Amino acid sequence: MKVAVLGGGTGMSQLLRGLKKLPFDISAIVSVCDDGSSTGRLREEFHTPAVGDIRKVLISLSENEEEIKRLFDYRFNTSSDLDGHALGNLLLTGAAEITGNVSGGIELVNSLLKLKGKVIPLTEDNVTLMGKMNSGKVVMGEHHITEDDGKIKAVYYKETPEVNPDVLKAIRHADVIILSMGSLFTSIIPNLLCKEVRKEIDNSKAKLMYVCNIMTQPGETDDFKVSDHVKLLNSYLGKHKIDTVILNNGKIDADIVKNYETTEQKDLVEMDYENLEKMNLDIIDNDYIMIDNGMIRHNTLRVAIDILSYLLD
Repeated sequence: MKVAVLGGGTGMSQLLRGLKKLPFDISAIVSVCDDGSSTGRLREEFHTPAVGDIRKVLISLSENEEEIKRLFDYRFNTSSDLDGHALGNLLLTGAAEITGNVSGGIELVNSLLKLKGKVIPLTEDNVTLMGKMNSGKVVMGEHHITEDDGKIKAVYYKETPEVNPDVLKAIRHADVIILSMGSLFTSIIPNLLCKEVRKEIDNSKAKLMYVCNIMTQPGETDDFKVSDHVKLLNSYLGKHKIDTVILNNGKIDADIVKNYETTEQKDLVEMDYENLEKMNLDIIDNDYIMIDNGMIRHNTLRVAIDILSYLLD
């Protein structure tokens, strides 16, 4: 069963860890507008798309994930220009230089890692994400958008990116299209800003699923219920809106929730079934909670099993 997953960063990587354990033919479509830290420096020097989120996705789809993570996430601590660079970012940038583009670089790395899926950058262009805040202020660059104290109203690209043809092919042939959990404005929506992507989704007869976040994100989804997440994503989609939403109904220890509220200003996303039913959405819900070193995570193997069961029903 062919699955096209759209996203970027930590949320998407977590979802792929579950999907790769089941009989899915995975195409991971990664937004490439990250411009912070090591990735930002490499983008400036080599004029390439962001490789940081691609690195995370490659790790999540590798067979020997723990070893690859140790290697790819290693950051140099030195007084030279290497300081702070992730080894995986350097490897991807070098592979892109050898092959001529990031897609080729990914294929080269894949030949070494034997990934359980295909990783596809949204574009080969060195794109800049712009954020319009509720105050009317305009912020340039993904990491500046996420670090801004204001609330995001909308995002758009400074320049119109040329969409990778493999992205459109993956969506066209998918049996299911999944919008992964993660930062809506800076990971998921950047994929939907491209009219070619929206057109392919419109033309697709595949189910369009959204795996909803468990916690809200400051400046992005404060006070959002599940239906608010869906409505925001739908506002960036074309005619084909989200068909199915996957949400957590599991309980979380009150102390862990309180810690999120006080230290990260994040709250539990409220499940508003009545509003979701009015939107004619199929609902997949289960206890998806997994606590990893005090961090709330999705049990993505359980998510993947529920997705497969739903599609086979």
